[in-house]
Amino acid sequence: MDRATYAIESLKMLIIVGIITIIGNTVGYGIGIIEAIPGMIMIIAIGLVSLVLAREVPVNFPGIAWAILIATILALPFSPVQGPFLEYTERIDFLATATPILAYAGLSVAMQADRLKQISWKLVIITVIAMFGTFVGSALIAELILDMQGII
Repeated sequence: MDRATYAIESLKMLIIVGIITIIGNTVGYGIGIIEAIPGMIMIIAIGLVSLVLAREVPVNFPGIAWAILIATILALPFSPVQGPFLEYTERIDFLATATPILAYAGLSVAMQADRLKQISWKLVIITVIAMFGTFVGSALIAELILDMQGII
């Protein structure tokens, strides 16, 4: 796939994800569609640049890492676009962006059903251990931080 085709196909995918996110943002968090569009355009632009950089730059750096790097640079205090960037992107709730990501993850897992059948019961044990570890670890960190701050 040539560069232009890749960019166009990536942009189409990002626009679909953006529409789903804006719908989730409106339904779930009551933020108006028109109000959320500038922030979503910024997020889509960051996503597109990140995907193109991940493909074109000869460094083993995934697209998500490029997106985090670009968004962080734009949000830093010395960035000339920090104010408008944060003003518009904060209108997009983080959990609204999780909906299409989780839907994609679900489809991806469903497409590998045969592989999951091969793993069988081992997957259940690993999932339980990972979820338990994440929950307990998060609770311990929260307890420690809140205790250090004197909140609890």
